[in-house]
Amino acid sequence: MKQLPYWLQGLNNPIFARLYLAQTINLVGDALTWVGLALLAFELAGAQAGTVLAGALTLRVTAFVVLSPIAGAIADRVDRKRLMVTTHLARMAIVCLLPFVTQVWQIYAIVLSLNVFYAFFAPTYTATIPLVTTEAERAGAIALSSATYQLLGVLGPGLAGSIAAFVGTRQVFFLDGITFLIATILIVTLPGQLMVNQHQQTARTVNRTLEDIRLGTVCLFLDPPIRYALVLQFVAAIAGAEILVNLGGLLLLWAIAGVGQTLVNVPTQTLIANRVAVEVQGRVYGAHFAWSHLWWALAYPLAGWLGSNSPTHNFFYTSLIGAGLLVLVYLAFKPWKLTDLQGGLWHEHEHLHDDEQHSHIHSPTLTTQSPHHHLHFHPVTHQ
Repeated sequence: MKQLPYWLQGLNNPIFARLYLAQTINLVGDALTWVGLALLAFELAGAQAGTVLAGALTLRVTAFVVLSPIAGAIADRVDRKRLMVTTHLARMAIVCLLPFVTQVWQIYAIVLSLNVFYAFFAPTYTATIPLVTTEAERAGAIALSSATYQLLGVLGPGLAGSIAAFVGTRQVFFLDGITFLIATILIVTLPGQLMVNQHQQTARTVNRTLEDIRLGTVCLFLDPPIRYALVLQFVAAIAGAEILVNLGGLLLLWAIAGVGQTLVNVPTQTLIANRVAVEVQGRVYGAHFAWSHLWWALAYPLAGWLGSNSPTHNFFYTSLIGAGLLVLVYLAFKPWKLTDLQGGLWHEHEHLHDDEQHSHIHSPTLTTQSPHHHLHFHPVTHQ
């Protein structure tokens, strides 16, 4: 039997294969949602449809930035299968409200609600890939998932537009709901639970949740290779936003932007999988999802400002900005030295000090008799 290519070998794993199929169907549904929203905005707002969609996209990114770290913290503590099923069912119900929309404000409310649940699904799904794959399958599985995300980002709107033209603007949302239902069934039928095993569980408090959120971001920025990859995503976002905002219709450039995003995103997600312990990965992937979308939230206004103030030279100026940032990042992070770093895993410890032992500083909200958590990097020596 002929062996699958490296990046498809994860599909030999039946759990990942079903999870990946659910995500692919979910992405088709997402494309249907946004094409349907564009048509609906034009129907309700006419010439102001662009403003409506811009507002909807702003709400989408805001939900991702604010809620994804919380989602990551929850994903490390609960059954991820149940969490993903809940988000899919909620989105299915919400998207089926769109055919009955008659006011622009209703679009905003529904878009915000949809993306609240998507902000909980996306990092949970990403963090689950390392949980269900072997070390040999992991990099290929992450690459396949990320490449599919970018590919459907390019081709999805065209496919969704063709479907919408056939079934009608408002009816497309019911078809969208069916995609969420199919994805839900695929996830429900996964065997067992998708839960991180933890020997030490702590009660859910506001302070503990905030500590979990902080831990995810701290891990991103403490690890030199992950930090370097995250900053590179900012550079890629500046270039991608310029293409998406200012040379409409140039599919080739759009495709190149998608390839560039994939080439940066895949190594970043793989680094997290390889350098962060599985019981912490939900929080780190949640923080990564938030920060990577924050980069786009900064890049979109820059692209819009350049497009408005220098419509004939905006690509040139964006190229200068991107190239300048790339040089600065290269000199600041010295990536040629990162290959020499010792391998290991970031993970957390929970422990309790008495007053005599408590010689290091913690958050003011923690007492010496409170269990507290530290992020540690444990080197791994390969012999």
